[in-house]
Amino acid sequence: MTIFILSVGEHIYSTKRIYNEALKRGHNVRIINHTRCSIKLSGGKRQIIYQGENIINEPDVIIPRIGASITRHGAAVVKEFEMNNVYSTARSLGILRAQNKIRTLQILNHKEIPIPDTVFSVNPENIKEQIELLGGAPVVIKLQEGTQGVGVMLAESEKSAKSIIDTFYGMNKSILLQEFIKESNSEDIRVLVAGDKVISSMKRKGLEDDFRSNIHRGGSGFKVNLTDTEKTIAIKAANYLGLPIAGVDLIRSKKGSLVIEVNSTPGLQGIETCTRVNIGESIIKYIEKKCSTKSSRMKR
Repeated sequence: MTIFILSVGEHIYSTKRIYNEALKRGHNVRIINHTRCSIKLSGGKRQIIYQGENIINEPDVIIPRIGASITRHGAAVVKEFEMNNVYSTARSLGILRAQNKIRTLQILNHKEIPIPDTVFSVNPENIKEQIELLGGAPVVIKLQEGTQGVGVMLAESEKSAKSIIDTFYGMNKSILLQEFIKESNSEDIRVLVAGDKVISSMKRKGLEDDFRSNIHRGGSGFKVNLTDTEKTIAIKAANYLGLPIAGVDLIRSKKGSLVIEVNSTPGLQGIETCTRVNIGESIIKYIEKKCSTKSSRMKR
């Protein structure tokens, strides 16, 4: 089977791990820098040009590793492969949905997946009302597009919340407000989903002075056992967004476990290190079941 990994760098940990595991299992693997792909549309035909060649008919499977800074172009490249019946571990629409926190939460809420109480608005004149809709401060304020804890702030008082929100409105930034789950104790759970199974999970704990739990922000990771309900929530969340492979972030609250984010390009280093689970191999094994030959492209 020919597998393309869409990634900006062959030395990125997650890219290397997936690449090496695919090679071990006998596949033809190629790393394609999607930022250097050009798309040509003409006369009903499509081409993806990379390093001077049209590569659109080469892969059986693509594994998108699309970063936040190049989401739209990356998703467009993925879409072209999809329309050529190439199986993708992250659908183009799923990538766009996951990158926009509001779109993600709207879909999950519609599907009755539990999420924190959330408010979003573009009206700078009703900031007080927005805060009150969440029961008052403290509230969590997030940029609608952001990753690894960047653009996530805790406003501990109504005054500080108003100041932060007003500043973002003044910068024409799209934000959302969420209830602060105090009992989570600066912890969340990252769940790696492949199709209808959970392949690994870890608990992440933030630094003493930081309510965010992201390992990229200095947090720590620990192996964790999920409840059956948590597994079901994570699998459904990924599937509803159109992401066969995904990282689903949960937070435990008095109301039960809540989904706070879904990542179409989950990093492997932290979770492989703390759980000792070979996630790269699990991803390749999942792909083998879904698309083992050219004739089985886009098997669902």
